Amino acid sequence: MVTAFPGLAPAWFTDLARFGQNPAVLTSNGTLTYVELASRVQQFAAMLGPGRRLVALPAANDLGSLVGYLAALTAGHPVLLAPADKPEALSNLIRAYDPDVVLGSGTGDGMPDLTERRPGSVHAFHPELALLLSTSGSTGSPKLVRLSYSNLMSNAEAIADYLHIGVGDRAATTLPLNYCYGLSVVNSHLIRGAGLVLTDLSVVDPCFWELFRQQEATSFAAVPYTFDLLERSGFVQMDLPHLRYVTQAGGRLAPEKVRSWAETGQRGGWELFVMYGATEATARMGYLPPELASEYPGTIGIPVPGGEFRIDPVDGLDDGELVYSGPNVMLGYAEKPADLALGREIDELRTGDLARQHPNGLYEIVGRRSRFVKIVGLRIDLGEVERLHTDIGITAAAAGSDDRLVVAVEGDHDPALLAKMLSGTIGLPRTAITVRSVGSLPRLENGKVDYPAINAMAGASSDRPLSGPFPAPCSADDAGPDLRRIYADALDRADVRGEDTFVSLDGDSLSYVAVSIGLERALGQLPPGWHLMTINELERRGAPRKRRAVSFLETSIVVRALAIVCVVATHVELVTLQTAHLLFAVAGYNFARFHLTGAPNSRLRRQIRSVARIAVPAMAFITVAYLLTDDYTVANVFLLNAMVGPQEVTTQWHFWFVEMLVYILVALTALLAIPWLGRLERRWPYGTALAFLAVALLSRYDIIDPGLPKPAPVFWLFVLGWALAQSRTTLQRLTVSLITLATVPGYFLNTPREITVAAGILLIAWIPALPVPALLRRLTGWLAAASLYIYLTHWLIYPALLPTSPILAIAGSLTFGIAYWALCRWLPSLTADSAKGQRLPGLVRNPRRIRKAWRP
Repeated sequence: MVTAFPGLAPAWFTDLARFGQNPAVLTSNGTLTYVELASRVQQFAAMLGPGRRLVALPAANDLGSLVGYLAALTAGHPVLLAPADKPEALSNLIRAYDPDVVLGSGTGDGMPDLTERRPGSVHAFHPELALLLSTSGSTGSPKLVRLSYSNLMSNAEAIADYLHIGVGDRAATTLPLNYCYGLSVVNSHLIRGAGLVLTDLSVVDPCFWELFRQQEATSFAAVPYTFDLLERSGFVQMDLPHLRYVTQAGGRLAPEKVRSWAETGQRGGWELFVMYGATEATARMGYLPPELASEYPGTIGIPVPGGEFRIDPVDGLDDGELVYSGPNVMLGYAEKPADLALGREIDELRTGDLARQHPNGLYEIVGRRSRFVKIVGLRIDLGEVERLHTDIGITAAAAGSDDRLVVAVEGDHDPALLAKMLSGTIGLPRTAITVRSVGSLPRLENGKVDYPAINAMAGASSDRPLSGPFPAPCSADDAGPDLRRIYADALDRADVRGEDTFVSLDGDSLSYVAVSIGLERALGQLPPGWHLMTINELERRGAPRKRRAVSFLETSIVVRALAIVCVVATHVELVTLQTAHLLFAVAGYNFARFHLTGAPNSRLRRQIRSVARIAVPAMAFITVAYLLTDDYTVANVFLLNAMVGPQEVTTQWHFWFVEMLVYILVALTALLAIPWLGRLERRWPYGTALAFLAVALLSRYDIIDPGLPKPAPVFWLFVLGWALAQSRTTLQRLTVSLITLATVPGYFLNTPREITVAAGILLIAWIPALPVPALLRRLTGWLAAASLYIYLTHWLIYPALLPTSPILAIAGSLTFGIAYWALCRWLPSLTADSAKGQRLPGLVRNPRRIRKAWRP
């Protein structure tokens, strides 16, 4: 048994093997017994070494995170949990607390990655300190809750006690491990030798319920928003013979929903446990016995075993503040590394909730001390405002400041009528009330209502219903620019006519983003194939729409933007999500759409121009890099390194992506210029693409060696995107999708990478557009349009900024790449004006030209 500090960790951490062959972890890939889990935990605990160290763990719902968590606690190392999918939050916590060790989820073998930042530790720890959890979800706030081993053990025991958890139970992990509620599910089951059905699937995913049934899961945890998802997923009609109970916490569930779900559980043979808790109390403070849920749905029930409630008076209020005491109350907060040495600072938790106790002993939360605002001298209970709406069947969330009450209501309701109702009920002037009708309430990562976002709604210009979760202020730009001006500015053309299309104007993948975002901003969501529609046809779609909080951008644009951010973040080593190969599929997709349409002569012209627009800026920048550094050679300058470069991976291979893209485009331009092959492609575009794909797969499976030193073959990914663009029917898209699923796995020998590439291709195949917050629409367009330039330039930018900050290195790389893209767009038009002897007058006549180069 490996325990660096005997006596620190309770036996349920250090002696997992006592549960023998009981299933501990069940996944879609198999089952791990407690003996096997204990062996991995002990093995990794030994790797953490002697001496207590601060271990940062970005936790996901996977085996590597679970082993890392248990191993660190077993060996006596304090664990700082962070969200695995929020690299910025992790970066904030690392900067604030300087952990000695940073763990990762690993590569699927159940053992985490381990990055030692120093051999020992620079921190002093209190002997009881076991776990650090953020008080603010996924933001990476430096304010942490300090929890002891006793906190973890007592709360796990209490939860296991009132839920009657036994060795036969199996809980599905529906919540993140870094969230105190999700972690309490893990602890309370491990302490009783029960099983964990480990998954990161959502309850709306049919695969989740397939796994749930396959592994005979008996419970899952839910936050209020989960029940909305359950309603949409058809949960009530599902056959789940082993489901024993459902727990609910993470926010208040409306009483009528508590009653409805409790009655649903009675009919389905399972129980609903409504619970009340906080991170500061490790997880749970109270629970409502399921047999009372239908009769008393508005209460939080009774204290957990070992805990106590009392209500302290609050001046000026009829109800008092709920105070909790028990062995699960935290040691205190930490706001800086020195606080890790502190011991217990509090013995009871002042919850901030206003409560009352019923004669039957049940407690009810009636409001928040902090959820009162004082407007024009009136004290307004925001919780009461929400209940007023609940009473008339409307889901609402209220926020406010000292001068305004802001209410968001779900659904298509009349905001003016609701504001008038509120004014008459609570006595506020109508001018001090803002009501917004939204599609769904804005929510945080953990499912709780995002009240700051609701408060921000006060800046919207009207009470009209909104389609997104919250509105963006309107501006004069929403009047809708002339469509021809959009084409002229993006394509630098002065001869745009109503009968022109994007393709006829020689548009390509580099300008496609700018035009599409401009049109989307003017017209709303664009129809598929808009790039082949005339400007007149697009103008007939109707008047410009008002700006909305959420825009729908074409999926390939969003994928390009996300992929290039991931490329830079991976090279900075902030995350490990390799997406460069996905960009080849996107490039093939765009090649077919923009360069394989129109007459043969225009096709050839566009293809040659596309090669030049990639090769010339690349060679220019690499020439500068060659002159400034010793990392590159003349072969790099002329994009020949992939042909003559060294076998070993050196800095000379930085530009392999650009080189391979140019090679592919040159080869296809030459091949399709052959008359008979060009005619074949025009007559059978989908069949020709599949034929090229069959040939390309010969290199993917090493049947034919392309003869290049490196990299691994990528032509097949390019042609996969090409075939996808030529798919006109559901059967054709399905065929390409199946080919993707058959050929991508096993290629990289890296499961996350393969999933990322396949998922990106399938998204483009089946989802026409993806929602993007309106505030990020322009940024998304910049990133997508400049993706090639960002890839090209980031090799010189991020190394200079990385010692200062990984986030700064990423931001600097993206910004410089966008700037280089804008420069390359602007220079041709400037050169044209100069050639006509109109350089200065041209710029004076159209001062927006430079600004336009910087925005889609």
